[in-house]
Amino acid sequence: MPTVSNFPTVNDPESVVGTAPSEPVSVQTTVRDADASPLVRIRSLLPGLARAEQRVAKVVLDDPASVARRSITEVALAANTSETTVTRFCKAVGVGGYPQLRIALAADTARTEARTTRNLGGEIGPEDDLAAVIGKVSFADARAVEETADQLDVATLERVIEVVASAGRVDVYGVGASAFVAADLQQKLHRIGRVCFAWSDTHIMLTSAAVLSPGDVAIGVSHTGATTDTVEALRVAREHGAITIAVTNFPRSPITEVADYVLTTAARETTFRSGATASRIAQLTVIDCLFIGVAQRHMDASVSALDATRDAVGSHRLGVRPDGRRRPRETGK
Repeated sequence: MPTVSNFPTVNDPESVVGTAPSEPVSVQTTVRDADASPLVRIRSLLPGLARAEQRVAKVVLDDPASVARRSITEVALAANTSETTVTRFCKAVGVGGYPQLRIALAADTARTEARTTRNLGGEIGPEDDLAAVIGKVSFADARAVEETADQLDVATLERVIEVVASAGRVDVYGVGASAFVAADLQQKLHRIGRVCFAWSDTHIMLTSAAVLSPGDVAIGVSHTGATTDTVEALRVAREHGAITIAVTNFPRSPITEVADYVLTTAARETTFRSGATASRIAQLTVIDCLFIGVAQRHMDASVSALDATRDAVGSHRLGVRPDGRRRPRETGK
């Protein structure tokens, strides 16, 4: 799976892209700032920050509760940088200044403590027993769903639902773990009678994109937003007049440059990032919201299609109830 190798992941805070990709005018990237965690925004913008600002971000992400109590001088020293850089970091992540950052972190810490008294974190070590692994994985997955829902831009999702619901055809692109998410959306939309295809082979993705036209929709799913296969397919689809949508964890990643609409996730991975665990759960959360919204636009037709597809596969299920008892035979009466 070829990717843009110099685009860092959230678990690589010392990596840096020379300059953040410029955001196209047509991309909708706003989030519900009043509800979203400042940590979610910092993690999503981390790859585009300057190296010194990334060091400040690492200090904040490592112990946000402590930063909420510390002076700007203390944070600058901890990040081995200047107070000016800390202030610049605050502006870069959209909180205005350091006092506003402290307030936002204090409020977020209070919300987090109200949700759970055990912050299990995401690092899994060789000494962790299976119970600890289960706890950390489930915590990361649950937080991915909660934080994705908190920061998801309702206005952008509403517009995406409208264009997908009215599209003549929807093609979904994704490779690796994102291919399974793309296939899930294809299966869901297909069940309610929408014309939808999911592609994960690079050549077929590009072929698909080349035959799209105005009135069609192309959706690219990429956690990093830097997978060249998916970015290129979305670019070709846009060139042929299709409306393009990106589902990514990073609102300033390369895929957003070829997307008309951007839906962001908020996933913090465990140690085994290559397993794409929490990111997949976060992507599925966005996909489920999109699917339900489209189904609502065609409620009667969706219900009829779901009933028909359920009946079609009914004979391929064993005649037992969930409690293990056999279902009564059909009498025809």
